[in-house]
Amino acid sequence: METFGKRYHPPGTPPGTLTRHTTSDTTHIHLFEYDGENFSETHSPTQQQCQDAQQNTLVDWLDVTGVNDPIAIRELGETFGLHPLALEDILNSGQRPKIDFHEQHAFLILNLPHLIEDDIVLEQVSVFVGNGHLLSFCSGDGAAFEPVRQRLRQGFGRIRTRGVDYLLYALVDVVIDSAFPLLEDIGEQIEVLEDRVLENPDKAILNTLHQLKRDLLLLRRALWPQREVISRLIQHDAELVNATMRPYFNDCYDHAVQIIDLIETYREMLSGMLDIYLSSLSNHMNDIMRVLTVVGTIFIPLTFIVGVYGMNFDYMPELQWRSGYFIVWGIMILLAIGMLLAFKWRKWL
Repeated sequence: METFGKRYHPPGTPPGTLTRHTTSDTTHIHLFEYDGENFSETHSPTQQQCQDAQQNTLVDWLDVTGVNDPIAIRELGETFGLHPLALEDILNSGQRPKIDFHEQHAFLILNLPHLIEDDIVLEQVSVFVGNGHLLSFCSGDGAAFEPVRQRLRQGFGRIRTRGVDYLLYALVDVVIDSAFPLLEDIGEQIEVLEDRVLENPDKAILNTLHQLKRDLLLLRRALWPQREVISRLIQHDAELVNATMRPYFNDCYDHAVQIIDLIETYREMLSGMLDIYLSSLSNHMNDIMRVLTVVGTIFIPLTFIVGVYGMNFDYMPELQWRSGYFIVWGIMILLAIGMLLAFKWRKWL
């Protein structure tokens, strides 16, 4: 996961400045218009088509992906009356999730996590909703919203028969629930590490532990504020979240809380596993030092005996013993065995 993926303007740049920050992910715009009986999808709509969609009675969803074209973003802002500072936040990805309430619409910023080649990537999703229309801007390819698009095209479920509030719920639900597969994968890795850290702790496990802790920390930073966004949306905007829609957004709030609980639980588990890893290394080192200490302790008296009998003086009485060499060896062997038995009896081995 990229630690600091924020794209920003240099300090002193005038507010509302729209700047291209990347050349990847070509901007694509799709316009969906629908109600219970009608449906149409327009690829790359013109500004006039967007203005006409704004005036009709159908639910309008302007789906923008690969956000990197300041000119297209500025034109959409002029067509739908979007605040310049909000447009600036769309292009400056890496924003903290938030919700702002303007006169004609609400503006939400959410983070959509997903995996790309085993790396966690955060895709910023910016949403304007109000007056029967919804505009969504995805910094990535927006593939996570494809199930919602298919439901609209096929008329599956109740999404066509409900208003823009239900469409907002469907998009927010996708964003929130996208974290569950990632956390499930992290949970499986933690289960494997729990066994390895007890059986054979090594440096590779330490690197994996630090990587997982880093990923969870960044997920926490990116996803924790989304609970507050949904809570404010439920409490503030009675038009979007009326009595009919409240259970749906409450469900999103519950999922956001559950995700935060999982993140905190996994972080605590990894901290505990790190302590176990360090304890295992310490115990392993203590075992090594115990063996070396026992070996050294055994050889101290043996070295003393050898040193004494290594002094070549004429009047040492044992020098004339015919079996002295074997007697000394026997004494040393018995002494070593006796010390080993004493260590065993004291449970030092």
